[in-house]
Amino acid sequence: MAANYPNREESQASFSSELKMIPRWSVAAALLAFVVMQYLFWVVFPHERHHPGPPFGLRLYFALSWGALASLYMLMVGYISNDSPRRGMSVRIWMIICLVMPGGIGAVLYFLLRQPIISLCPACGTRVQSEYHFCPQCAYQVSASCGNCYRSVRITDLYCVHCGHDLVSDNRPARLHAFRG
Repeated sequence: MAANYPNREESQASFSSELKMIPRWSVAAALLAFVVMQYLFWVVFPHERHHPGPPFGLRLYFALSWGALASLYMLMVGYISNDSPRRGMSVRIWMIICLVMPGGIGAVLYFLLRQPIISLCPACGTRVQSEYHFCPQCAYQVSASCGNCYRSVRITDLYCVHCGHDLVSDNRPARLHAFRG
């Protein structure tokens, strides 16, 4: 019995859709942060020394690594600004936390504490968390689940990968029958 693991195309598609969430202002801020770090390491810091500086290779390493870190931080802040509303979290609070807490601790906290993605029920418009199978207000089935163990299944599966239940025997809504293979 084959497991239900996402294939390479699905994981690449989800990664590219996540990358599309990074806003343009964040990309511009990342480029600016990289340029500022290069300016600091190649122009400002050498003029402030009264003794010979480190070797060229070490300066190059620190300039590139600190520039990359500053750029990644700006990209992460931009991602958080677009990801938090789709999870029902306050954009302002998380942006302040990310910018105020030093060393990226705010961004790490965001990824540790973020809520699941929230969508709207097609029947009544209630906000429904992604792990729910039925709307809590109108009992509309919003995602496919096994009729025996009630775990998530893909709408194209014929048998439950957790308990082996025959999913065809479940009376799926008409919108899910269209996807049966």
